[in-house]
Amino acid sequence: MSQIPPIPDKEYFTISEISQITMIQKHTLRYWESEFKLLRPVRKSSGQRRYRKEEVELIFKIKDLLYNKRYAIEGAKKYLIGNKRKKLTDLQIDLNLDLEHLPDSKFLRNIKEELKNILKLLRK
Repeated sequence: MSQIPPIPDKEYFTISEISQITMIQKHTLRYWESEFKLLRPVRKSSGQRRYRKEEVELIFKIKDLLYNKRYAIEGAKKYLIGNKRKKLTDLQIDLNLDLEHLPDSKFLRNIKEELKNILKLLRK
């Protein structure tokens, strides 16, 4: 991937700021939102998009896939989804969670049973 320029340390960015940072036109960013389901900025009550730093990094990744690596949109979607699944699988392997043998797993099972019983009572 090409070098990502420094991203300002802010919690949220407007679409205009994102357009300046990424050098992608606003209408292209809006189109990418409709095509790439992983790109979902938060919206204010006024409807204004608010992008987080993770989404800015995703935009740079999409830009690299489409413009530098010459992927078609469908290919870029598949690459990003496959990459996300791989990261989740790697995370599960790295964590190596075996909840049955954790000390609190019996406690959590008891809570789950209690919640099921409460749900049954509420449904009556």
